[in-house]
Amino acid sequence: MTTTTAPDILGQALLDYHRGRTNATLTVHCNVADDEELPASYFFRTLLQMPELERLALEECRGRVLDVGAGAGCHSLELQSRSFTVKAVDVSAGAVQVMTERGVQQVARHSLFEARPNDELPFDTILLLMNGLGLAGSLNGLDKLLAHARTLLAPGGQILATSSDISYLYEDEEGALLINLNGPYYGEVEYAFGYEGRRGVTFPWLFVDAALLHDTAEAAGYTADILGEDEDGQYLVRLMPLSSGQ
Repeated sequence: MTTTTAPDILGQALLDYHRGRTNATLTVHCNVADDEELPASYFFRTLLQMPELERLALEECRGRVLDVGAGAGCHSLELQSRSFTVKAVDVSAGAVQVMTERGVQQVARHSLFEARPNDELPFDTILLLMNGLGLAGSLNGLDKLLAHARTLLAPGGQILATSSDISYLYEDEEGALLINLNGPYYGEVEYAFGYEGRRGVTFPWLFVDAALLHDTAEAAGYTADILGEDEDGQYLVRLMPLSSGQ
């Protein structure tokens, strides 16, 4: 029996852009919104091109940094330029290749949920940008993420992450929310990337509103402090595990 590898749609688009195809563009398919075009160039943005919340997150980094879902490495490269020690991880083989070629010094291909090697020091900051909490996939996955992050963080360590409230997608013309309260949480959605006539596998993604995140973090033994919010409802949060003495 032969096994097939899922196409690395994101990685191919990043590689094409990195090789000089400046018009490389992904199609983002979502089960609760219309398809959107996403230029691959967005993953290569400079500090001045980054949204304010991302720049704030970089300012709040400290110590050893784990950049999760690092894409083309724009955040890792900026932090390296500030003399941070950064490890960038992504599940996309193409993204890992691009980051390596762009000069990210520590790159690995795996998910957030990979166990930390015994010979690797824990991290002072876990960075989850571009709606990075979405990597949890679901509310159950968020619980698992917070539990696993404890095994990656040094004492006093922090998670800096962005997410947003997408309840506006369910508003009717009068502004009332059309949400099935007996169904799944409205922020649990599905995505797939398309590129050059190919479509990748569908994957779950989580958008969690700030109030629910606060409650979830508190139940998991974390503090949750909102550091900033933009006009689109996206926010930056600092999550810190409470020590056993608190």
